[in-house]
Amino acid sequence: MKRLPLLLLPLLSLFLVQCASESKFENYVTAKKDKLMEGNKVLRFVSYDIPNLTYVEDYDAFTAQSPWRLPDSYEIRDALRTIKMDGGKVARIYTFSVKQAGMSNHIIRAVEGPGQFNEKAFRTFDKVLQIANREGVRLIVPLVDNWWWWGGAGAYAAFRGKEQKAFWTDPQIIHDFEKTIKFVLNRKNSYTGVKYKDDKAILGWETGNELQAPQSWQDTIAAYIRSIDKNHLIIECTNNKLLTEREVADTNFDVLTTHFYTDLKTAVRDVKLDREMTKGKKPYYVGEFGLRNPRNTKAFLDTVINNGISGIMIWSLRFHSRDGGFYQHGLAYHFPGFASDSSIDGKQIVGWMREAAYKINGKPEPPLPIPDPPHMLDINNVYEISWQGSVGATSYKIQRRIDKSKSWKTIADSVSDANVVFRPLFDDTTAQLGDSYYYRAIAQNNSGHSGPSNEVGPVKVKYKMLVDELADTSHIYEMSDSLRFASLRSAVLAKYDFSRLDGTKGAYVIYKVPENIDSISVEAFFTKGECGMTFYASDSLNTFKKVSAKLETFPPYTNFYNFYTPALYTCSEFPANSRYLKIEFNGGSELSRVEIIYDRIHEPNPEIVTLAQEK
Repeated sequence: MKRLPLLLLPLLSLFLVQCASESKFENYVTAKKDKLMEGNKVLRFVSYDIPNLTYVEDYDAFTAQSPWRLPDSYEIRDALRTIKMDGGKVARIYTFSVKQAGMSNHIIRAVEGPGQFNEKAFRTFDKVLQIANREGVRLIVPLVDNWWWWGGAGAYAAFRGKEQKAFWTDPQIIHDFEKTIKFVLNRKNSYTGVKYKDDKAILGWETGNELQAPQSWQDTIAAYIRSIDKNHLIIECTNNKLLTEREVADTNFDVLTTHFYTDLKTAVRDVKLDREMTKGKKPYYVGEFGLRNPRNTKAFLDTVINNGISGIMIWSLRFHSRDGGFYQHGLAYHFPGFASDSSIDGKQIVGWMREAAYKINGKPEPPLPIPDPPHMLDINNVYEISWQGSVGATSYKIQRRIDKSKSWKTIADSVSDANVVFRPLFDDTTAQLGDSYYYRAIAQNNSGHSGPSNEVGPVKVKYKMLVDELADTSHIYEMSDSLRFASLRSAVLAKYDFSRLDGTKGAYVIYKVPENIDSISVEAFFTKGECGMTFYASDSLNTFKKVSAKLETFPPYTNFYNFYTPALYTCSEFPANSRYLKIEFNGGSELSRVEIIYDRIHEPNPEIVTLAQEK
């Protein structure tokens, strides 16, 4: 074996110390009777489940055919800093994804087959652990899902051509799952060099999520985890609401947990029974709950706090997207709470959660810290301005300065980034044609405002644009009576676009712009049966002529969700002097977004100018 030169030894020691110092944790979490302990301190928490933390299931860009992608460092950091700012201390991720039969090869899954693993997916989890150590947030990690959402017990069984029930009893399939456990526990983090089984940011391993497994399987898997990892707690999570004496007495498990999506009366009764069952014996926490109503949420939180339960997490937190805005989902909360989440009383519930996170540790809720500066994304035109949001920001100031000027002007004082995602967050309708601008943003909340973001520009205004997100009818010149706004409940099928117009066959909308139409871009969703849209243009309401719009569709990859098909219409040829655009519904379609470019500055072609100069 070669020896290192003596001069390099101090440098190596310094490097190892720096790597170790990245973690804010000195101890593993342990169990002492019915308490979770961090060293000699009791650990209690009110926090969130973050299913997207290692694997995003809500990538809903209009042209994206798959909702799956891996989060990047900004998104992971945003999520964990949210938990920290919320006072939560602990977060629970979702299970490791598993490849399913018939799935597109474009979709990444962490487990690709028996003993086969995707390196990109696990490097993402490496990054999650690195940032969790830096931010001081513990993670609860379930190992397999009972359900099919992104592959679980059924997918493991399918690798061997068998049904899900075989996952619990078939020796070969159990061995396949043990290969995953062995790989996970022994993996060395590519960023920190620490094996997962030695990483203090991990609070414990759940055998799985809401498992409908026989106790013999639970015991076998728990014993296998223990044979490899002596440092972390082992947690049993079943799909039952009530614990049994057998589970409490089972020495294979250190901690127990249950989930609640029942009515308040039932949830309070059952959680008290579970607490009595475990009192003085094992730590117990509520791994998921969702009561929706703010008053019921607060009452359930108080029940957990007042009865000495170790912790509780609500389903679910969705963090900022690297493309601007927040990820959306059916039951998703966005910190620090926004009016746009009124359908689930998000602002009030997020407020109760933060108050309870401090209350469970006997502390008063502090004011929100002043947010960090946001990061402006590249700007192609003044109607498509977006930024990566700041944790704890409730709104943003948008500022611009004209090229060659040093003076910044605030053009919008309170812009939310929680209204849309995968769409521009702001459009500068006051920008003057022909001018060039720089832009920046400032994050703010009740405690103050951040410093300015990076500045982006110059951006030259080459045309005017009407942009209609269909939030209301203010941009529409005329519309038929048969049109209606689509149901909020169907937004999940339409990439969480909450503002769409649904029209029967023959329904129409008309837009009017002050100058000649140059081009259009119209986004729609095809929902069922005969579908599509027809376009007309004219210089008046009486002389509409049909125009030929190019159609592109982006059908989703094979999935179980029955998503609508996104459809994009574009057109750049119109009858002379067209200032009116009519969109007629052919049925089975919803209108999502309309862009009409008009009054374009037609700049000379540089190649033609050069040729003319040469002559």
